[in-house]
Amino acid sequence: MFRRLALTLSLLSVVAVTIAGIALGLLSRYVEQPAIVDEPYTLQVASGSNLTRVVRQLAARGVVEYPTALLLYARILDRQHIQAGEYRITAQDSLKSLLAKLQNGEVIQYQISFPEGLTFADWMLRLSQESKLQQMSEPDLAEFALPGGHPEGWFFPDTYTFSASGSAMDILRVSHARMKEVLETEWRQRQVGLPYETPYQALIMASIVEKETGAAFERKQIAGVFVRRLQKNMRLQTDPTVIYGLGERYQGNLTRRHLREDTPYNTYVRRGLPPTPIAMPGRAAIHAALNPDDGSALYFVAKGDGTHYFSASLDEHLKAVRRFQLKRVPDYRSSPASETDK
Repeated sequence: MFRRLALTLSLLSVVAVTIAGIALGLLSRYVEQPAIVDEPYTLQVASGSNLTRVVRQLAARGVVEYPTALLLYARILDRQHIQAGEYRITAQDSLKSLLAKLQNGEVIQYQISFPEGLTFADWMLRLSQESKLQQMSEPDLAEFALPGGHPEGWFFPDTYTFSASGSAMDILRVSHARMKEVLETEWRQRQVGLPYETPYQALIMASIVEKETGAAFERKQIAGVFVRRLQKNMRLQTDPTVIYGLGERYQGNLTRRHLREDTPYNTYVRRGLPPTPIAMPGRAAIHAALNPDDGSALYFVAKGDGTHYFSASLDEHLKAVRRFQLKRVPDYRSSPASETDK
């Protein structure tokens, strides 16, 4: 009797496994079918949602024809855990790939770019205009332990990727860590004999170099001029620092009165570096500040094509000023021509 019961149970088990195998095979063929999507569809999965709720949501939109079959497939293979976020569903998605997206958190990725030379105020404006980012009333700068609590210069210019669940503060954290890494690496590889006591001073110089030229090949020349002026205790006399010190008062026209006004950033009236960076420098500008070109030039003047004329003496410099500044050509420009301008 017991032998017959055991045999019966064994047969039932085989039948059950066979039926389960057949069912899984049918379900597997079903989930290989494409999702029913005429045009790309953005699916919002809220925090705390489960697969059942999301599949029903997709069924209501007509994306999934047999929601129970998809849920059964996920349950059999223990693939019911999903992640919150924003997902893109296209006609190329099968139900199986859609389920994998939800499990793996393959959310839509967005990008925000910060070119070299922007100020911290520019960064805050760009972040505030990005609707997909979770905004902040004010950035919590205390966690960065910045010198003097001043944020300028401490965030690395680059393109950053984020999802709809990302925050503006997340981007600041990543970009700040990147800037610290780049500055520390470049500082270790710096030339000897430079007039900087700390990496922060090099960062200040790099920001000035970044604002002074848009021509990549000039960065080390510009840095060389400023380094030699510091070494000779000469004033840097650079317009971008004055403009930064004027803040919102600067309306595009730098006057002689501005150059005489005593502010912490006016390098025409104060010696040495300004108290903080004046922009976010890129790696090339940081490298130039720490590896300036040798030479004798102590002056430079914009030629009007985006590059500069360098001079070793004041007399030569004044002649260059008369040539390039007092007799400007009609197409004078302070930055190099872009590809679209050529």
